[in-house]
Amino acid sequence: MTNLVVHDSEYVPDVNSPALRVAALGGGHGLPVVLRAFKPYTTEMSAIVSVADDGGSSGLLRDEMGVLPPGDLRNNIAALADDEALMTQLFQYRFGTGSLEGHSLGNLLLTALVNITGSMDRALAAAGHVLAIRGQVLPATLQNVRLIGERRTEAGLTRIVGESNIPKGNGTIDRVYLEPDGVRAFPPAIQAILNAQLIVVGPGSLYTSLLPVLLIPEIAQAIRATSAPCVYVCNVATQRGETDDFTVADHLAALDSHLGADLIDIILCNDTFPPLGEHRVHTQYVTFDETDRQRLAGRPIVACDLTDALTPWRHDPRKLSAALRQVIDHAPMPIGDHAH
Repeated sequence: MTNLVVHDSEYVPDVNSPALRVAALGGGHGLPVVLRAFKPYTTEMSAIVSVADDGGSSGLLRDEMGVLPPGDLRNNIAALADDEALMTQLFQYRFGTGSLEGHSLGNLLLTALVNITGSMDRALAAAGHVLAIRGQVLPATLQNVRLIGERRTEAGLTRIVGESNIPKGNGTIDRVYLEPDGVRAFPPAIQAILNAQLIVVGPGSLYTSLLPVLLIPEIAQAIRATSAPCVYVCNVATQRGETDDFTVADHLAALDSHLGADLIDIILCNDTFPPLGEHRVHTQYVTFDETDRQRLAGRPIVACDLTDALTPWRHDPRKLSAALRQVIDHAPMPIGDHAH
């Protein structure tokens, strides 16, 4: 399926077919797009979420209350709930003034539920029940992990501690890794990957959302152990301080250098670049051209228009859903019998 180009972005999955089991991996901003893309068609979704966040409200609650950072988990719970429901809006409500400024009600609720139930996984299950989510949200690990980065400058390598600090340094990111060594995956996350008929990685921050999940050894081992296709959804736009000037091939090179070239089966990327407008002068598309095709020769690539009409630097959930379903139809390996 090398360099397959999907033109029909209006493809609609058969809603009468058995629910597809999807395991989607990432953080709190890109991953919800995938969940919203599949939400109309299946309830068999598992969001496996990074817990390396240490900034903002999540960082404060992590440091002061000793809980796993709730923010990315909260965003994915909201993505699997009814977006228009009052409870979902309440869950996502963020205080703008006073001593709670910067905190979202959902972060506080999850923290309270951890204290009531005794663990974040039970708290997530309880919150998911209240919001009647379509699927499940799972932390990649229950351990307290820190993301460490190394940025390369003219003076050499600089070690940076903390997910929120890594994009702020000078130079370019050379690598990231987790501390402590040998982080153990959350067992239900491994089971979700092994049961999946489709595994989706991204979109999301390459170094600070995707790799913190994939660098957990058992996560990568589970992906390699299953016959389900693993699709990497490349970002539409670059991220300042993290992937400046990156092309699609650059994203894959970073993944390969950290994980090896055998983890990602199929690359899904955007190949359409509408004008961004004067208010997005600092936004830069992740480009995909003939040079990228040559650098990625021999690897299955699906290239199509994935841009949102109003915010073209972001993915359109409907286009993303259509493209991923066509990936399934053309997958070069078996994806199971769709049985429950």
